[in-house]
Amino acid sequence: MAKHNTGTREQWLAARLELLKAEKELTRQSDTLARQRRELPWVRVDKPYRFETEQGVASLADLFRGRSQLLVYHFMFGPDYKAGCPSCSSIADGFNGFFVHLANHDVMLWAVSSAPLEKLRAYKRRMGWTFPWASSSGSDFNFDFNVRFTEEEQRERGIEYNYQREPAWEGTGGGDVVIVAAMAGTDPSTFTRERPGMSAFALEDGVLYHTYSAYARGLDGLWGQYQWLDRAPRGRNEPDYWLRRHDEYGER
Repeated sequence: MAKHNTGTREQWLAARLELLKAEKELTRQSDTLARQRRELPWVRVDKPYRFETEQGVASLADLFRGRSQLLVYHFMFGPDYKAGCPSCSSIADGFNGFFVHLANHDVMLWAVSSAPLEKLRAYKRRMGWTFPWASSSGSDFNFDFNVRFTEEEQRERGIEYNYQREPAWEGTGGGDVVIVAAMAGTDPSTFTRERPGMSAFALEDGVLYHTYSAYARGLDGLWGQYQWLDRAPRGRNEPDYWLRRHDEYGER
């Protein structure tokens, strides 16, 4: 175990006050970024997307459930997966606590995946989740919002994800991809044709708009446990892929 600097309480306080200046500056930068997100131009959505939900077939507008704002988490659970992505599952563990608060602040939160609804329902029961989760199976929704890709795109043209084009697939992926794909019950190639992301939508005067999307490290702020780990003595401390679904850790 690496040793860390030690010191007196006075030395700690002096260093902490310096750090506080940087933390406050980061907070101000975060406020500026949030404002810039809100200032992005809205793009009208006219395509008639359809989703399977536990209440039946729904349009994108139906997912708002009377609110004017909609947040969608693009959960990696493809049709050929046997279980949801463990990283997405870790993020989604936090949804139960705050989706109610969002719903009472004019914002609906949904997870959306391309797997059939019955797979999602079974996994949702296993995880003990209550937040709404829709299947986009048979819809272009995941393709259009750049979180699902064809095998041709992956192997020949290269996937365009997170606002940049990746090289064509040439192998099995890195070590973590092999591990996580196995945890989802599929192979790395199939696994990585689904990607994580989030998208925001607005409904105004009966018109739907796409307002924002983020992918990859742009989702960091949604990982509740990482916000805590970033404040722990050893930080994220990730020499390898450590995440498990919450029912797979065993007793602690």
